[in-house]
Amino acid sequence: MNHLQKNIKFYIVLFLVPSILGYIIFSLLPMLSAFYLSFTSWDIIGGTPDWIGITNYKDIFSSDEFYRVLKNTLKFIVMYIPLIMISSFLLALLFDQKVKGVGAFRVLLFIPVLTSWVAGSIIWRSALNGQYGIINNLLDLVGIQGPGWLTDPKWSMVSIVMVSIWKDLGFFSLIIFGALRNVDKEVYEAAEIDGASSFKKTLKITLPLVSPTLFFVLITTMINSFQLFPQVMVMTGGGPFGSTQVLVERIYTYGFRYFNMGYAAALSIVLLIMIVIVTIIQLVFQKKWVFYE
Repeated sequence: MNHLQKNIKFYIVLFLVPSILGYIIFSLLPMLSAFYLSFTSWDIIGGTPDWIGITNYKDIFSSDEFYRVLKNTLKFIVMYIPLIMISSFLLALLFDQKVKGVGAFRVLLFIPVLTSWVAGSIIWRSALNGQYGIINNLLDLVGIQGPGWLTDPKWSMVSIVMVSIWKDLGFFSLIIFGALRNVDKEVYEAAEIDGASSFKKTLKITLPLVSPTLFFVLITTMINSFQLFPQVMVMTGGGPFGSTQVLVERIYTYGFRYFNMGYAAALSIVLLIMIVIVTIIQLVFQKKWVFYE
């Protein structure tokens, strides 16, 4: 028996080794390298990193650009997260009903999830074009003059939010739907006997029972929002007039367009710290509304 247990432990370790090595090579080492580079000045075209201490961090926090970019990122978060959370939950409730054709609708809604960000963003960039885009053409048919979705600073971030919801809605609604399927139906039957309305059942039973899944969706969408990048680069490139410049887009720009890798690394460390702080805050406050029993 001891020999068998040793063999089992050996194979467990053996199967874990590739994952651990992958994490070290592709996550931990790059993270440590970025931390070191954030204290250097390095033009990646040539030369070696020169140690400059915390100069990059001073430049970041004394720059008006950083606060403008942070404001754009927060603007996206404020619009995107409530919309994706509410719409995903409502769709999950619909999926849980015995409605004809709901299965086919689930499949159609999941198609954008399988589409790459680049391909999806290219399609939407064309559809939202102010001159020949299909969206404004459809609005013209009903007598509405469409805005410059990607060229008007008032609408550019709204367009990014719309496309992000289109891409993520199928994924998060199915995750919540899976949680709804695990809810014991006898709980609803007991509530119906007590005269509870559909709204009360949703508020008092459904929401508490699926709150761990909703918390997972909240954490995931928050982290994804701070890492907003491909749809911005493809659809607007950070424009117009910097209205969609976000943190990851600036990291890419400084690192691979301006070749200032030290400053880009410092920005990435600042972003990492922000994500960690926000995640910790969420973990602390989740005790007030997430129920695990």
